[in-house]
Amino acid sequence: MLVLQKNNIIDLYVWVDDNSPKARLSKVGRRSLLSGNEVITILIWNTITMKQKTLKDIYEWIRIDYSDEFPRLPCYESFVKQCHRVLPLLITILNNLLSSQEPIRIMDSTMLEVCKLVRADRHKTCRNIAQFGKNHQGWHYGFKLHASVNLQGKLCAIFFTPASYHDAQAMPEILNQYAKVAVGDGGYTASVMKKRIWETYGTFVVSPPHFKQNKKLIAWWQYKLLTIRPKIETVFDYLKEHLHLVSSFPRSVAGYLLHYVRILLGYQIMANS
Repeated sequence: MLVLQKNNIIDLYVWVDDNSPKARLSKVGRRSLLSGNEVITILIWNTITMKQKTLKDIYEWIRIDYSDEFPRLPCYESFVKQCHRVLPLLITILNNLLSSQEPIRIMDSTMLEVCKLVRADRHKTCRNIAQFGKNHQGWHYGFKLHASVNLQGKLCAIFFTPASYHDAQAMPEILNQYAKVAVGDGGYTASVMKKRIWETYGTFVVSPPHFKQNKKLIAWWQYKLLTIRPKIETVFDYLKEHLHLVSSFPRSVAGYLLHYVRILLGYQIMANS
């Protein structure tokens, strides 16, 4: 197992610089004290090492522990603005790292609460965007992450929706023409959507039969595929319990998106290493 050292942040910066689009330098206004690639490096490095929850904690951590590497650190307000400014670059890098050509995928969704259910009526940050949704754990208020992963747990596709969005409706967004077999739970049994996915992508969707279909036959290979479906649940568990994907700290919708993207990007880098 690779053990990261403090100086490996330089290696990460080189990797980010090689994999991020080259942006033109603006000739208007003052130049930022931190470059976009430096900000991206800070966000990713924190996700895979310290796993802190807020930009405030990340800023203080960099200011104290990495003062030599970033001697010209701006004030906190400017740092937050720069983090939001690099969000499109973070999305581009994450999109390029997705294993989008995997032929066998496991798909599922997980709730991303923006606040406790009892505070939903008073929540203002994501009002008119976040919605109520229900799963086997009960009611939630916030968003839902739809994802497909390969057999190694690497992300193949992701799709964010309000919590009320049905799992089956997200299949066109988390599958493509490269996916030949997609394995899901009972939320992906809709025959109409299965037919649409087959006609559009040529993808065969494997899901457990409805609880009322007690006489439905299943092939041995379908049963074998269904036994590996919990793989994606371990991915969600790691994202939420270890990388703190679920958060109520952001103070804007863009802040929530920035938080989600940096966590997913950090996970995908670790999964690929």
